[in-house]
Amino acid sequence: MRKTVLEVLGLHRAYGSVQAVDDVSFTLAEGGSLGIVGESGSGKTTTARIVVGLESADSGRVLVHRRDRTEHRRGRAHRLARAREVQMVFQDPYLSLDPRTPVGAVLRETLRLHFPDGDHDRRIAELLEQVGLGTREAAALPRQLSGGQRQRVAIARALAVEPAVLVLDEAVAALDVSVQAQILNLLADIRDETGIGYLFITHDLGVVRCVTDEVIVMRRGKIVESGRTAEVLARPRHPYTRLLLDSVPRPGWDPRGIAEARRAL
Repeated sequence: MRKTVLEVLGLHRAYGSVQAVDDVSFTLAEGGSLGIVGESGSGKTTTARIVVGLESADSGRVLVHRRDRTEHRRGRAHRLARAREVQMVFQDPYLSLDPRTPVGAVLRETLRLHFPDGDHDRRIAELLEQVGLGTREAAALPRQLSGGQRQRVAIARALAVEPAVLVLDEAVAALDVSVQAQILNLLADIRDETGIGYLFITHDLGVVRCVTDEVIVMRRGKIVESGRTAEVLARPRHPYTRLLLDSVPRPGWDPRGIAEARRAL
């Protein structure tokens, strides 16, 4: 039995009269991979941002290795330790990278902040190798890299602080299909090597099928179904989960019938 690395307990988050996250709870095991799926407005990204600490919950708790991340203690050391627990990789890495800073300097800056006494040159080389990049990419600016290479840089920067949990918010949605496969294979290899836990936020059921052990389905801020990924996708119990599966284009696809089913839910 693997230890639990992440516990999310009874999260609530409202924006005015809209309940974006409504009593959401789940766990993630060390080395596990959990997908959160749902359409736009389902609450999946808000949940992820609360887990990372980019937003605060109105109520509920987020624990990493049983330490409560919802307790905001003052002090630089506490903030850095909290940041190291959970890292996030976004859909568009270009927006999170300084366009004026070469890749190697991006990693060095992160390492200096979190591990000032470390061997930064050695660690930068390790991180680049881990994500399939080299010295040529280390000297490049973000604009000189492809989308897939930039996403590898974003993953390397997140891994630099040795997080327990990596949150991936539509992290391959903007990439070509072939590049998506490369990044997903890379993430699988990293999980095997490090034992890091993944939280995948996505609308793509193909990604969920390939890279997650378990999945939760969200609709209007609530979890409507959860379980082992293979079982949920093969035998969905909730009508909304069946609707998501039926919405994937394939031979015999009926978009008009799907639209009618969505209105009936």
